[in-house]
Amino acid sequence: QVQLVESGGGFVQPGGSLRLSCAGSGFTFSTYTMSWYRQAPGKEREFLARIFTTGSRNYANSVKGRFTISRDNAKNTVYLQMNSLKPEDTAVYYCKVVISYDYWGQGTQVTVSS
Repeated sequence: QVQLVESGGGFVQPGGSLRLSCAGSGFTFSTYTMSWYRQAPGKEREFLARIFTTGSRNYANSVKGRFTISRDNAKNTVYLQMNSLKPEDTAVYYCKVVISYDYWGQGTQVTVSS
């Protein structure tokens, strides 16, 4: 079955960096677009970035220039490099793949605070 497992979240001070990982299994990873989202307390889930099978990418304006999405098809993993983190980046971060239907990971918590 399709499974996505995020990791790499944690606590970081403003201005710091984190790299999130999302390992996929149960599907042919290299043939699907992968996306990252986040959800802050009391807010709706927000799109952040996606990477297509070609390697092309797009980003939400809120993270453009600070976050970078990448993929390693040999490891069935998609990454989100997050730099210049701000307190408003505090949220649970999720990866998603659409295979007829949306599949989500369990999420990883990112907390940005001094």
